[in-house]
Amino acid sequence: MSIYPVPLSGTVNTLMWADETGIEEPAIRQLRNVSALPWTHGLRVMPDVHYGKGATVGSVIAMHQAVAPAAVGVDIGCGMTAVRTNLSPDRLPDDLGRLRRTIERGVPVGNGAHKDHSPTIDRHGRLKRRFTQMREGFESLQARRLARSFGRLETKAVNQIGTLGGGNHFIELCAGDDDRIWVTLHSGSRGIGNRLAQEHMEVAQSLTHNKGLVDRDLAVFLSHTPQMEAYLHDLWWAQSYALLNRDVMLASICDDLSRHIPRIAFEDPIRCHHNYVAVETYDDLELIVTRKGAIRAGKDDLGVIPGSMGTGSYIVRGLGNPVSYESASHGAGRRMSRSQAKRRFTAEDLAEQTKGIECRKDPGVIDEIPAAYKDIDEVIRAQSDLVEVVARLRTLLCIKG
Repeated sequence: MSIYPVPLSGTVNTLMWADETGIEEPAIRQLRNVSALPWTHGLRVMPDVHYGKGATVGSVIAMHQAVAPAAVGVDIGCGMTAVRTNLSPDRLPDDLGRLRRTIERGVPVGNGAHKDHSPTIDRHGRLKRRFTQMREGFESLQARRLARSFGRLETKAVNQIGTLGGGNHFIELCAGDDDRIWVTLHSGSRGIGNRLAQEHMEVAQSLTHNKGLVDRDLAVFLSHTPQMEAYLHDLWWAQSYALLNRDVMLASICDDLSRHIPRIAFEDPIRCHHNYVAVETYDDLELIVTRKGAIRAGKDDLGVIPGSMGTGSYIVRGLGNPVSYESASHGAGRRMSRSQAKRRFTAEDLAEQTKGIECRKDPGVIDEIPAAYKDIDEVIRAQSDLVEVVARLRTLLCIKG
């Protein structure tokens, strides 16, 4: 039986699926500040909790008639997609390095982008229709300063659809304990999501009701105001953009696998945002729920909770626990910052910790070394009242930006 949740000391509206003594002080301070806001109905803290820019990663913030754009973060709609294949691990080609290079040719990584829109879009009618809708929606975005560089930003947004980005974003081929190969990927709304978030955060910080906040990142928009309506309009668009970005990447990967592996087939994908906003009802109140590094885990919702580079992932099914606002963790969560990881580890350490996995092992991704993250198995055990495990995935191939 789980020992969680436990209250955050000194608060009346915060419950945690983590031990307070194991959370770094800056993150505890962030959590206390959020819980004290007059608009915060409740705060839930997931076991992958750690300090984050704007708000604590691994937090679920339920507000009444308000939303904090910095709590969502700059990668609006960041999330996971996973698809189960009909392949057993022994049907994968022996040369996974060649397969990795093939996938990378179709999905630009890091700062890479397509020269025009992704050619994958033209091969799939449904993606093409959604792509057209995305472009039409771009013209109605409300962030006012976009107009100064509208054409350049639209071109960048178009060219980045179907691209991975860098940091902790990844593409993986995994072997499940269900004896099937899975494709998983992690990415978000790329440059345009960042730009929209930054502009709306600046607007929020300028509003009179946000003056005097202990942390300017806690600035909120209030319901029934033009600023809130403008933010939500752009937020919904960016969340759809992020989902389309992942779907285009997945289609490209599946197309490549189909060309290289005879008779491969794919089940319906599992999709979940983990940096996003939704309007949901709890305690008989309509609340604006921000999940910053957390997934929805409603009854029978399927989700993906990844570990770190090389440690694999979990496919989970939500238990619909209302105490957590039907939420669960988004991953393992960092145990140290990127700069700390770079100082502490070497490329040799990375090679040792990713032994047997087809992936980058150079200094450029040392900050993503497995030891920089919490133990994903412990994170899953801490939320046994939130999700049940469907499959445990073991990484075979990992692509990083």
